[in-house]
Amino acid sequence: MFLRKAWAIRCAWPVTSAVLHRLLAGDMAALDCEDGLASLYAILDANNPLGDFGTYQAVAEVGPGWELFRPGTNAKPIRGTIGQREVSPSLMVTIHVPGNAPQEQVDAAIARLLAAHPWEIPVIEVSEVALAALK
Repeated sequence: MFLRKAWAIRCAWPVTSAVLHRLLAGDMAALDCEDGLASLYAILDANNPLGDFGTYQAVAEVGPGWELFRPGTNAKPIRGTIGQREVSPSLMVTIHVPGNAPQEQVDAAIARLLAAHPWEIPVIEVSEVALAALK
């Protein structure tokens, strides 16, 4: 076993309540019913280091989640009302990038994620991590 340096990119991607309910019930086909995920899939499938595990490409971990926020006075929310707390069903998406990936490719891919995310101000967390590997 050894540890391999990588980057973890994590964000919440909003989905409809109906899609989240279907996913929680085990209906994975619901992922293909969410229009907003098409841009995420396109970025993962593009020629970039996102989700690169050598023999596996476009790897992403997806789990159910909910985002809490309150739009401020100058916000232009897609969901919610200014001044009121909102709870948005979301998918918590984690994508790993090899630590030795060219920085300009990583930066370009993250820029595409930021541009494609439906929120006015998306929160995309980038952390350095170590991944365990057998060989």
